[in-house]
Amino acid sequence: MKYDVIVLGSGPGGYVTAIRASQLGLKTAVVEREALGGICLNWGCIPTKALLKSANVFEYIEHAEDYGIKVGAPKVDFEGMVKRSRGVAEGMSGGVTFLMKKNNIDVIMGNGKLLPGKKLEVTAADGAVSTLEADHIIVATGARSRQLPSLPQDGEKVIGYREAMTLKKQPKKMVVVGSGAIGIEFAYFYNAIGTEVTVVEYVDRIVPVEDKEVSKQLERTFKKAGIKIKTSSEVTGVDTSGSGCKVTVKTKKGEETLECDVVLSAAGVVSNIENIGLEECGIVHDTALLEADVLDVGHHAGRAQHDVALEGFFPLFGLHGDFAAAAGRVHAGDFGAGLDLDARLLEGALELLGDLLVLHGNNAVDVLHHSHLRADGVVEVGKLDADRARADDDHFLGLLLEGHRLAVANHLFTVLWKRRQLA
Repeated sequence: MKYDVIVLGSGPGGYVTAIRASQLGLKTAVVEREALGGICLNWGCIPTKALLKSANVFEYIEHAEDYGIKVGAPKVDFEGMVKRSRGVAEGMSGGVTFLMKKNNIDVIMGNGKLLPGKKLEVTAADGAVSTLEADHIIVATGARSRQLPSLPQDGEKVIGYREAMTLKKQPKKMVVVGSGAIGIEFAYFYNAIGTEVTVVEYVDRIVPVEDKEVSKQLERTFKKAGIKIKTSSEVTGVDTSGSGCKVTVKTKKGEETLECDVVLSAAGVVSNIENIGLEECGIVHDTALLEADVLDVGHHAGRAQHDVALEGFFPLFGLHGDFAAAAGRVHAGDFGAGLDLDARLLEGALELLGDLLVLHGNNAVDVLHHSHLRADGVVEVGKLDADRARADDDHFLGLLLEGHRLAVANHLFTVLWKRRQLA
């Protein structure tokens, strides 16, 4: 079968790009190996936020008297929370299935592998193999949980994010290794419903890719909520031989052992770039990032140019997760030019990105955290508390100045993670 565009991967980057391509009159197909919507809709952002909402409602009820409402003491139905979360994920994936049909996009289920000559080999679950062709093949294969050598996941006592959202029983104690988005969200969720949580972070502050002010405020909030925080600390081993886990942690003060029921390994993600045919097609990549320079030579500014331009193959935002390219930046205008398609192809996907999106026409110049913005000459001129009437003691706005324009960067993650958010 011959197409104008084939998208390998159906996460938010892949399926939105496919929809836009079809809307532009291009014959489009999506190849997906598991479930439409990718990790984000099925095992990441969406079901996690459903769990956070359950925790949020539980906290509302616990603090109802603060709002002048008297209710009985709430009880956690852990199984019910998990069931609701999975239902939300299934509904979202079903919505993507509807969108594919509505936009006349062919969906081919199976493992995709790039072949030279603008071809894609698809192996279905039953072992059947088919070969597709396209003028443009967009690689949007997303990412998976990073495995640490000192913390091998067994899916039972040492788990990743998938198991963390589908546990059969709520753990009494949990150690979370890593304090990025994944670790912090699960730390908040489990702590809110009564699990004793300890967060272990290798660097000197939690959420290290965010602003220092955010790290400081979030750590205060978490400690006030009863979450134990250990920064500048490293997990060197886990003993799972007993009924629970004994976690050996190397800290500034020396080595200590933490006991818990479950260890959540949340030390980031790695790109899904293995066994998809990159090497066979001569596409340059390293262990974590697909090189954007596979675009036509000269279209991607600010990066070293390679001698080879591979016509027809395009990475979606560098393949680090669904969106982030090197240094957390996205230069969609460059990708649009390389694709030789309407720049609006990526417009919908860009709306899903980042803390702050600075737009110039249809092209997203940068999606950056404040620390990156400061490095690029955008200066933070102040911050102020927000929505005091909503009883939110952890929510603030950052004011940013770029040239003569003033932007307000709303720290949405603190809205999600604050103790008493009013929906």
